[in-house]
Amino acid sequence: MREDGVAVAEDDMPGCTLTVCRDCCCGSRVKHPAVDHAAQLGRLRELLPAANRVRTSLCLDVCAQSNVVVVQPTRAARRRGARPVWFGLVLDDAVIADIADWVRAGGPGVAGLPATLALSVIPAPAAAGKR
Repeated sequence: MREDGVAVAEDDMPGCTLTVCRDCCCGSRVKHPAVDHAAQLGRLRELLPAANRVRTSLCLDVCAQSNVVVVQPTRAARRRGARPVWFGLVLDDAVIADIADWVRAGGPGVAGLPATLALSVIPAPAAAGKR
């Protein structure tokens, strides 16, 4: 959805799409009682310009790494070969801020991944042999 209220297909979004897992483990007060999951999601949305889409998902099948956030590249970056980047153990506001900074700089295929954020990268389930 653009700022003017016009619906836009995901492939036509000019920014990155962030998928935040919020199911059995990710977003769970039982598993992570010290994390304010709603505030974490709100902060991510607050930090990113409207060109980027933040959505939630059911289980992404990497429960041992919860909370999980997947950053999908812009359409243009995908055409140049950029792939989604998966982040695990996103339990801290500093990691949320680092992800938002990187996405504002262009995200996958556009901006280099900061060393501190690289520490949170996890393999996608298919890459880990889970599917």
